[in-house]
Amino acid sequence: MSKSGPQIRIAIDAMGGDNAPFSIVAGTVMGYRVLESGVRLMLVGSANRIKQELINLKADNLPIEVIDAPETIDMSDSPIEAIKQKKNSSINIGLRLQKEGKADAFISAGNTGAVMASSLLTLGRLKGVSRPAIATLFPTVEGVALVLDVGANSDCKSHHLSQFGIMGAIYSKFILKVKNPKVGLLSIGEEQSKGNELTIASHKLLDSSAINFCGNVEGRDILKGTVDVVVCDGFVGNIILKFAESTGSFFSTMLKKKIRGNLFANIGALLMTAAFRSFKQSLDSAEYGGAPLLGINGVCIICHGSSSPKAIKNAILVSVDVVRKKVNKVIQEKITSNGFVAETTADQIDKLL
Repeated sequence: MSKSGPQIRIAIDAMGGDNAPFSIVAGTVMGYRVLESGVRLMLVGSANRIKQELINLKADNLPIEVIDAPETIDMSDSPIEAIKQKKNSSINIGLRLQKEGKADAFISAGNTGAVMASSLLTLGRLKGVSRPAIATLFPTVEGVALVLDVGANSDCKSHHLSQFGIMGAIYSKFILKVKNPKVGLLSIGEEQSKGNELTIASHKLLDSSAINFCGNVEGRDILKGTVDVVVCDGFVGNIILKFAESTGSFFSTMLKKKIRGNLFANIGALLMTAAFRSFKQSLDSAEYGGAPLLGINGVCIICHGSSSPKAIKNAILVSVDVVRKKVNKVIQEKITSNGFVAETTADQIDKLL
């Protein structure tokens, strides 16, 4: 397949994540090999280390561009301090490439706070967007549900949650290919009167919007697949996300305990190997690549720190899809048509983090 004539350019933070740069470089190579023509990949980070990984993978002959970034923001670094002090970090340089029109999207498995802060300072928000939101996919019995926000904003106002619902519905429609996404507001009861002041006020705004708002949903409804998009503030969303991340290993550990030492259970488990493998795959976050930071004036995909090469590959595919389908253009049109006023300035980023 021809790889000539690049039109979409993806910058990937090679130094972010627990297994960088190996997993990032390997995932980029995997992504390159399944991409269609018209996509150019750029690895940003320590040029020497990236090139060595490409040699080790026997991929140094591939037209993957290497952009040198002499500094790295560690997971333990303070986000705001790091992006200001390490101006030549892989995160800052990768996002600057997008700001300068040299890249169309940025992917990182690095320090989430730093990625978000640098995105806000470098790219800014889409016109009309008050707060960006991190959206992530949860497996459900019906397929997947998009949950947002899962960590960008601990404290929210009702119009923030309303915007999250609009952005989530657009992403679900254009990227997840859900024809008319059902949007639910996470609360402690289905009734409109249930919840705190934030959810009650948010319910009114969401109900008056043009999206397919289905009212309140409870925590148990997420995995049921009752709705396609679940809206909540970042404090609640992050707790849900961290809990969900623990379920896979919990089920696996408990299952092994129940099977161990039981001959019939071992035979049954052997017969169900294919089913277990399929179940494990449905819980694997690597299948979904990464979480988009919606509302940013650009495309930014945030990956888990422990992302595997497969996860990075899928994040690349998602970023290409978001760029190609012009998701940001649609979000901006819908947000501004609802009359929202953007309120977050660069000086307020510290409070967001």
